[in-house]
Amino acid sequence: MKKHMVRMLSVLVALVAVLLAGVTWAEEISDLKQKAESGDADAQIELGIAYMNGDGIGKNPTKAAKWWQKAAAQGKAKAQCNLGWCYEYGEGVKQDLAKAVEWYQKAVEQEDMLAQHNLGLCYAEGKGVEKDPKKAVELFQKSANQGYAEAQYELGWCYNIGEGVEKDPVKAVEWYQKAAEQGHAEAQRNLGVCYVKGKGVEKDPAKAVEWYRKAAEQGDSAAQSFLGGCYANGEGVEKDPVKAVKWNRKAAEQGHADAQFNLGWCYHFGVGVEKDPTKAVEWFRKAAEQELAEA
Repeated sequence: MKKHMVRMLSVLVALVAVLLAGVTWAEEISDLKQKAESGDADAQIELGIAYMNGDGIGKNPTKAAKWWQKAAAQGKAKAQCNLGWCYEYGEGVKQDLAKAVEWYQKAVEQEDMLAQHNLGLCYAEGKGVEKDPKKAVELFQKSANQGYAEAQYELGWCYNIGEGVEKDPVKAVEWYQKAAEQGHAEAQRNLGVCYVKGKGVEKDPAKAVEWYRKAAEQGDSAAQSFLGGCYANGEGVEKDPVKAVKWNRKAAEQGHADAQFNLGWCYHFGVGVEKDPTKAVEWFRKAAEQELAEA
């Protein structure tokens, strides 16, 4: 009986806490609206974020764009960048790539690192502006120098393939490393590839496994597949067919064709998993449907 009462009290305490939090959040939103309506640009930005994410208020991209428009008109770089994103993807406004570029440019002129990155992508892909890889690199560089991981990754990629800049594997590794240390999964995976191939850095399979693992644990399907291959072949890590199956399965379930083929192979030969021709066919078929020739 006492235990039952304790559980009931715990539930009641938790419920009260939730209700109080709701009241507090509602008060915060109400206060934010008052400030925004009085012309406070920072409040307009925050209210726009609340509407875009549905934080404590009904999700409403149109209202988010409206408040960012007001703050952007007051010269707030963050709002200008956010508004550019709205126009780029048609969130809360009619999609208009030219306007996206226009707003990104205004934020770039204030050295906003996110806008620098986003405008860089526009130049890299020719979205709303004529394609210009060199201009893209210039913008990625500015953003990367401010520590933005996405831009550091993009810059590493440009140096890796020689897009908009002279190919330089060492610089590619340098920028991948910076982004990878901030937890950027794709940079971690690509850094792993560099260590496997000895491209821009001394070949080191163990280091490759270390970086693949970091990306794989974040759900990067390619890294999961690569890590599965390392365990299957004993490259940079002790050979372990069971772990190879584990990581290939994670990637395969996300639709990674190579991992689906590898998992099919494991079931076909009974490596790391009990032999099962039916499951082998199932995974080979998934990979084949993605036009993987081997499958």
